[in-house]
Amino acid sequence: MSPSTLMQPALKSGAVLLASAPLKEREAFLDDLSPEALAALPYIFEFWALEHQLPPAGDWKTWVILGGRGAGKTRAGAEWVRAEVEGARPVDPGRSRRVALVGETLDQVREVMVFGESGILQCSPPDRTPKWEATRKRLVWPNGAIAQAFSAHEPESLRGPQFDAAWVDELAKWKKAEDAWDMLQFGLRLGETPRQVVTTTPRNVSVLKRILDLPSTATTHAPTEANRAYLAESFLQEVRARYHGTRLGRQELDGVLLADADGALWSQEMLLAVQVDKLPALSRVVVAVDPPVTGHAGSDECGIIVAGAYTEGPPQDWRAVVLEDASLRAATPQAWADAALDAMARHGADRLVAEVNQGGDLVESLIRATDPVAPFRAVRASRGKVARAEPVAALYEQRRVSHMRGLGKLEDQMGLMTQTGFAGKGSPDRVDALVWALHDLMIAPSKSFNRPRVRGL
Repeated sequence: MSPSTLMQPALKSGAVLLASAPLKEREAFLDDLSPEALAALPYIFEFWALEHQLPPAGDWKTWVILGGRGAGKTRAGAEWVRAEVEGARPVDPGRSRRVALVGETLDQVREVMVFGESGILQCSPPDRTPKWEATRKRLVWPNGAIAQAFSAHEPESLRGPQFDAAWVDELAKWKKAEDAWDMLQFGLRLGETPRQVVTTTPRNVSVLKRILDLPSTATTHAPTEANRAYLAESFLQEVRARYHGTRLGRQELDGVLLADADGALWSQEMLLAVQVDKLPALSRVVVAVDPPVTGHAGSDECGIIVAGAYTEGPPQDWRAVVLEDASLRAATPQAWADAALDAMARHGADRLVAEVNQGGDLVESLIRATDPVAPFRAVRASRGKVARAEPVAALYEQRRVSHMRGLGKLEDQMGLMTQTGFAGKGSPDRVDALVWALHDLMIAPSKSFNRPRVRGL
């Protein structure tokens, strides 16, 4: 009898809540188990697994597990392979008998997928543990099932072999991902319904996006925090302190796929490259505001961006840094005015810049009523959003703008700003405010700097 069969009564009785039960209830539960069931308990993954680690229901060909670092993806992949190859008894056949294990390199297959702390060998019970045949680069189970190791660096090695299951690890970082994936698909042809699981931290690569778009793909997702019970608290504190709110953090910790929109003015790669930890010297600081058309709880967000620049010497030497995204959804105009002025005070800003296309003089009147002496400049858009944003995007391409960490929402919106308009929902309020800030700091002053001067008589 298989361990899963032994444990069905426990699973059905809500054993997933056992960890939070009082000590006496936990002891009573364990005391009621037979010796066989108690010995099998550590290897019943359904009992211990998090929701994202269990195969989804339905008729899928590819199961993609997207997760942050340490979210339990490797364990989920190893346990899925076990579930595929193991039968009711150690020598009974399972659903699959020929499995491909594909990682970026053979070393990574061996060290992570096979021998790793969450790898297949560590997860397997003693009577079902496969043997590693190093010379043939494969695992062999007591029931005759075989899992062959392959390197994605050598796509042609997948030409010829055939499989009824496959585990693909960290697909999004493979250098030859397209070729290796295609070769694997040609070989996944045994049995009635061959299937594969992909465990990966998401990255904006075409092969992953193509797989996710297929109707035969099922997806589960989890951030690093979902698996925190098995992670060092010091690790969680360190990475959250360093990467919380950044695009890198959203990708590597939250497991979010940050895809570039077609024709994006700011690519994911560009935005990851501009992150800085240390505040540089600054000549000026401004707060830029893109007010919503209306002022109530259902209004668009009010974009409020704080940026500074070092503007000593010729314009080609100037550098800017985005300091804070203080944007908010304000219930009243007074709420966003207060937030903008508070941001000025926090950063010692030299000026508040606000677009007045929608509110006209009322915008300045509101600021003046709150702080009569606040340095204020009204700006009016005479060109479309894309035309205004393009010269600012050019500054990023020249590596002349940096971001302090914690600007994830702004950067997400920037990634959706394209050459034909904003590809997201609503209005790009944060991007609009960013554009006004960098225009005031870098673009407008450089035009004045380069303007020919007429010598007086």
